[in-house]
Amino acid sequence: MDSDPVMLRIEAVSQSYDGEHWQFRDLDFDLRAGEITAILGPNGRGKSTLLRVLAGLLKPTSGRVELNQGTGFVPQEFIGSFPYSVLDVVLMGRARHIAVFQTPRKRDVEKAMAALSATGMADYASRNIEALSGGERQLVLIARALAGENAVLLLDEPASALDLKNQDVVLSLLSELADREKLAIAFTTHQPNHAVAVADKVLLMLPQTRTVFGATEEVMTEAYLEALYGIPILSARLGSGEREETAFVPLFRQRDRKAERR
Repeated sequence: MDSDPVMLRIEAVSQSYDGEHWQFRDLDFDLRAGEITAILGPNGRGKSTLLRVLAGLLKPTSGRVELNQGTGFVPQEFIGSFPYSVLDVVLMGRARHIAVFQTPRKRDVEKAMAALSATGMADYASRNIEALSGGERQLVLIARALAGENAVLLLDEPASALDLKNQDVVLSLLSELADREKLAIAFTTHQPNHAVAVADKVLLMLPQTRTVFGATEEVMTEAYLEALYGIPILSARLGSGEREETAFVPLFRQRDRKAERR
């Protein structure tokens, strides 16, 4: 996949809010068309901050971000002051295509509806966004990013609050968008199994500003994940035939206490 065009590149990017404590330092990596990158790290390590830097919402303390195409940013949740319809929310993604004081045109509505169709949410266009489930709202936010005709899609923990079925829906959609639309996709997650399910590359944000970036099968190891989260993590091959895949299991301390009580 390294022959695919680079859609976003960061060079020697560092971020600190006070000049003393660093979220990350000297990061270098590419996001390529048709490729998915998963970003993993413990709470407070700077995953969301990094996404905001990549999206151009936050200027890095040092380093450079090179963007070849537009970027769509998908936050963890939508917070609105008014009871917007689903279509209204998705049309917000067309903002850079609509002039100041101009109302959405027919083409904008068509693009918004096409984005809703791509996420399976076209039948919800007239619904109030507040009336939707968490999984449905997440699909609407992805549609909003798609409506902007962006080549790069950045998602902040897109499946963190979803049940298993909706996690599968969102992860499957990301794979389809990378394969069919050739989008460059990056998402943050606390779930190693999400990374091995769909990611081509992984960035691990280890303690003390250390980072590891590379192909999923090279980076997602028991040793790296134990260093990342501070608890033992085992890997196993599950399934059979074409359905066989790697899964990671954390060994929580509570299991030792339960074993002692038996």
